[in-house]
Amino acid sequence: MSNLWMPFTQMSSAAEPEWVERGEGAWIYLKDGRKVFDAISSWWVTLHGHGRPEIAEAIYRQALKLEQVIAAGFTHQPAQDLARRLVEMLPEGLSRVFYSDNGSTSTEVALKMAFQYWRNRRTPRRDKFLALEGGYHGDTLGAMSVGDPDLFSPVFKPLLFDCHRLPVPHTFWGVNDIEEREAAALQAAKEALEADPEGYAALIVEPLVQGAAGMKMFRPGWLKALVELARSYGVLVIFDEVMTGFGRTGSLFACEQAGVTPDLICLSKGLTGGTMPLSVTVANEQVFAAFLGDQNSPEDPTFYHGHSYTANPLGCAAALASMDILLAEPRYLDLGEGHQGGLKSLEGHPRLSQLRTQGTIAAMQWAPAPGARYNDGAALKVAFLERGFILRPLGPSLYIIPPYCTTPDELAQVYRTIGEVLDQ
Repeated sequence: MSNLWMPFTQMSSAAEPEWVERGEGAWIYLKDGRKVFDAISSWWVTLHGHGRPEIAEAIYRQALKLEQVIAAGFTHQPAQDLARRLVEMLPEGLSRVFYSDNGSTSTEVALKMAFQYWRNRRTPRRDKFLALEGGYHGDTLGAMSVGDPDLFSPVFKPLLFDCHRLPVPHTFWGVNDIEEREAAALQAAKEALEADPEGYAALIVEPLVQGAAGMKMFRPGWLKALVELARSYGVLVIFDEVMTGFGRTGSLFACEQAGVTPDLICLSKGLTGGTMPLSVTVANEQVFAAFLGDQNSPEDPTFYHGHSYTANPLGCAAALASMDILLAEPRYLDLGEGHQGGLKSLEGHPRLSQLRTQGTIAAMQWAPAPGARYNDGAALKVAFLERGFILRPLGPSLYIIPPYCTTPDELAQVYRTIGEVLDQ
């Protein structure tokens, strides 16, 4: 009997987990001999495919040299090199790299930085946050507070701090009222800011694509207008690019498409190519400067936050190797065309609607077959797996976010399988 307690799983009714022996490219090989296509990049982390020898060798070489060291008062070459590489890749102005170990902690760090920023600047009344409806920023308490409480965390509501959530004008193929909805969403944001013009510390956003909400998408122009509106009221801007970073939306970072640079950006998942737990929160100089001062004064501005594995050398080495592959093989630029063709092949399917794509991500809404009593996403997941594909619907949303090594034929087969399963 397994001793595992799996995430997001009701263990009393869960089927036995599939036993994975190894991974290669976009494929995972199971213990029973089956191989399955990883169409969701193993929870959106696997950038270049499984088993990339360059990353494995980088981890091995670093493990022989230095596997771990305290990050308070000590540093090492991989941490220095990765921080410099990230600053070079990110939009100009993001210059101070704070390491942690997963996506939730990277957003938790950003929220704490934004809150303390105003305290250090002696503006303590700026203590509230703005976020988007349907947002997801992780499973720690701060991250849940700015996420949509109806997604995964209603039981924890008594522990969460208040957050004002703004409507989002989602877009998809065939939408015909997007401009009106964008204007209405901006008006709602303006009304919230005008109601308390000096009360908000920061706005936190998943730029262009809201992942856990079902890969819901909105346009870069609206995001730019929202950021400019928030900044006109002095609000800091946090971009949660844990999922959207490193090419996922068709550019290295989603913020590039909106033409805006946040004050703080959160990165994880694909940072190491999906091989090691690591995350960063990168701040601009304005935010960083607010934490400088006398540690021994009554109003100590120090940022007291850290993790045992902060700037872990193995994770930093893996990330550097992943960045080398990403820049040498920008294959994320090729997946968009395949998604366009795949979605066109499903266009008009009676059980599908709201087809949409952004870079390497594609999604659609699915409906039950006529006469079905309920939307059984679990049954869909099983049906896809039986045909050799890992696809996990998020409620009524079905999405595809494959590794960058995916071939056109492999991607086309994913779409054919979706059509076959829904037909049957």
